[in-house]
Amino acid sequence: MTLLILAYIGGALTILSPCILPVLPFVFARAGQPFVRSTLPMLAGMALTFAAVASLASVGGAWVVHANQVGRYAALVLLTIFGASLLLPALADRLARPVVALGNRLAGDGDTSTVWRSLLLGVATGMLWAPCAGPILGLVLTGAALNGASVQTSLLLAAYAAGAASSLAVALGIGGRVFAAMKRSMGAGEWLRRGLGVGVLAGVAIIGTGTDTGLLARLSAGSTTGIEQALLNAVEKARDMPPQAAKNGANAANAANAASNANHTNDGMLLAANDVRVGFPGGVSGALPPLPVEGRLPALDGAVQWLNSAPITREQLQGKVTLVYFWTYSCINCIRSLPYLRAWADKYKDQGLTVIGVHTPEFAFEKQPENVRRAVADFRIGFPVAIDSNYKIWRAFDNSYWPAAYFVDGRGNIRHHQFGEGGYATSERVIQALLAEAGDKSVATGLVAPEARGAQAMPDLNNVRSGETYVGYQQATNFASPGGLRPDAARDYTVGKLDLNSWGLSGRWTVGAEQGTLDRANGTIAYRFHARDLHLVLGPAANGQAVRFQVTIDGKPPGASHGADTDENGNGAVTQTRLYQLVRQAGEVGDHTFEIRFLDPGVQAYAFTFG
Repeated sequence: MTLLILAYIGGALTILSPCILPVLPFVFARAGQPFVRSTLPMLAGMALTFAAVASLASVGGAWVVHANQVGRYAALVLLTIFGASLLLPALADRLARPVVALGNRLAGDGDTSTVWRSLLLGVATGMLWAPCAGPILGLVLTGAALNGASVQTSLLLAAYAAGAASSLAVALGIGGRVFAAMKRSMGAGEWLRRGLGVGVLAGVAIIGTGTDTGLLARLSAGSTTGIEQALLNAVEKARDMPPQAAKNGANAANAANAASNANHTNDGMLLAANDVRVGFPGGVSGALPPLPVEGRLPALDGAVQWLNSAPITREQLQGKVTLVYFWTYSCINCIRSLPYLRAWADKYKDQGLTVIGVHTPEFAFEKQPENVRRAVADFRIGFPVAIDSNYKIWRAFDNSYWPAAYFVDGRGNIRHHQFGEGGYATSERVIQALLAEAGDKSVATGLVAPEARGAQAMPDLNNVRSGETYVGYQQATNFASPGGLRPDAARDYTVGKLDLNSWGLSGRWTVGAEQGTLDRANGTIAYRFHARDLHLVLGPAANGQAVRFQVTIDGKPPGASHGADTDENGNGAVTQTRLYQLVRQAGEVGDHTFEIRFLDPGVQAYAFTFG
């Protein structure tokens, strides 16, 4: 109930967002008309369309973005015609004839033209209203994308749409009284009609040129993002409610990432944001107490493809100890865990342990099987990997974290779990205990100590004061370029003053929901950070063309502080979509300004991580 109320309030607050301002003339154009035949159909069309667009966005992939753009253009065309009809009564009469005819055929009699026109206006308004949603709807959509369609998701989307429709109804009520007063005092109904037509056409022009998300966003003080985020934080604090996933749930996950950098497991390893620490009395050096049964191993059905193995069923794992490991190949926490997964798979393969990797994507590019196949080869993974691009295995486990490991005994019971990187000593002792329980009398003792280099090396926890930061506007935080981000539109940026953990762009970029794309060569990204290691998830141009880059630290080549993917002069190239280690400080770790300049256009930047 709390979430439903929160979603409703978030929807109601959306009308105060600056990008709603150009839509208001369409709303006021219905003011003063009969509620049942005008206002109610418009509200219904708007709410239903808003919910439909949001639902598509929550379960779709990149194609939904294009579909939404097509719908947006169609809405602009429809509203252009509507505005012209307000200016030109003759055009309005001509356009109304087929609508009246259709309405008469459907209803038999009565004036249905107003109903149909209002419904269409509501549909168009909903198409334009949906992109103005704030972080509350973002949280709902993230949960739907990860966990699939559900009654809860549908109710939350309906509550958000109802909130938006309620604020729209209030605007109509206020507008109706204002316009009625104007008509009584001025007797200028026809001029008012034409003025509304001009307002509608002006709104179409503003939205079509992108001014609504640029100029208005900078000038208006009515942005609701801060209000919505405060509501989210208050509810999460009160309920101790984690985001939908440890790496890409609510915006609060970013703050939790930074805070968790100071946390350690009992064997000294970092936990990801909101990870649950699992320990045993007496520490890992003592005997393990009996491991509880946490549930049954779900079915492993639904993988898009299997690598290194034919599809594995739950029945085939009967009698075997199994470790099911959820990961995604651009996740730094997952990358640093992989050396241990490989070591355990090799050490215990002849003693009854089966390691299964479940690759569940965070970004759209991670859904492509070829990208996953390349990553599996690059990380030298030999154990079976299920490509879970549709989140079916993820949902079967009711999982919420990257990485996450589930330890299953020979009878198919889940006996232990580890959320986030770390807990390696405890995890290996659990493996040994389950193998002994399954009947192996000569289980190997001791703990593995895998050698890891590059991005797979252990983080410097004492010096990590920067947290995961996304470039895409959907989860972007601490963006310092003047004017802010302009969603889904090309814009020239400049890097402003950078405080610690703030970042900016320079050059011409188009920032999408997940990533920023460089439109012209010699664009840069700058970040003021404090950590030994700096990583950035990057992809080449859309046509696959490699993109050359140069890295500097405080304006100078990195020298001995270069990362695994750069040389001492800071030179490197983006050849595939993955995580790139760009900085590994050789000396004392402090606050530094990182800058990467791309010498070729087309690069795609997704997220910073640190270690």
